[in-house]
Amino acid sequence: MKLASFKVPSGSTYGVITDKGAIDIGKRMGTRAPTLRALIEADAIAEAGRIAAGTTPDYPLDSIQYLPVIPNPDKILCVGLNYEEHRVETGREKTENPAIFIRVPESQTGHGQPIIRPRESKMFDYEGEIAVIIGKPGRRISQADSWNHIVGYSCYNDGSVRDWQRHTVQWTAGKNFSWTGPFGPWMVTADEIPAGTKLTLVTRLNGKEMQRADTDMMIFKIPALIEYLSTVTTLLPGDVIVTGTPGGVGARRNPPVFMNPGDRVEVEIDKVGVLSNVVASD
Repeated sequence: MKLASFKVPSGSTYGVITDKGAIDIGKRMGTRAPTLRALIEADAIAEAGRIAAGTTPDYPLDSIQYLPVIPNPDKILCVGLNYEEHRVETGREKTENPAIFIRVPESQTGHGQPIIRPRESKMFDYEGEIAVIIGKPGRRISQADSWNHIVGYSCYNDGSVRDWQRHTVQWTAGKNFSWTGPFGPWMVTADEIPAGTKLTLVTRLNGKEMQRADTDMMIFKIPALIEYLSTVTTLLPGDVIVTGTPGGVGARRNPPVFMNPGDRVEVEIDKVGVLSNVVASD
């Protein structure tokens, strides 16, 4: 099942995405679960599926405006240097533990919406990534139990303002400009992607393939990331783990390739879908 957050003329809602259109689950759940995050917190994904079964879509897909899959997560936890090819191209040393940084919700944008290159920089880079959405809360989660805490998967573009990222050894500034992190189009529920399924990630810029990798190539696999992060903090329903980008980022090419206004960037994950955005000026 595909679940997305989106806007319609009456306001923001969420629902099930089908080939025939979007089914508004938000209006049917009412105050019980007014947002997709609230639906996950209520452990009501199966109920949403039952509501959607046999229901005529409320909106054609071309009439909705996609929002970030989870517009209001408690935490967006991002992983750096999690593919060997990317670690090598950056010249970084191997580490025993994952490199972690945080995004803020306001830095995100939805599928089909502009990804904004800030006026302060022309070094705006793509980073295609696989996003994991937490469904079941937990602290100090074991790797063996980690899959039970995942509610779904989505595409993420960790748009990076490289010069601001390099202001200090911390990456926060370059990773949190407004509307630089596309997230979507939807979340595919974990029941459709069995635990340990190999997922392939591809990033394209103006139709040209720039990155390709799969989850077997991760240095720290998804269970290890959940174990590590849940040792630090309690993972809550709707939290997002952005699992790292492969090699091929624009800043490490010769010559460098950065995103410019008018460019289209796509992140595709097999079994999930394609996240597509056009770059715009701030």
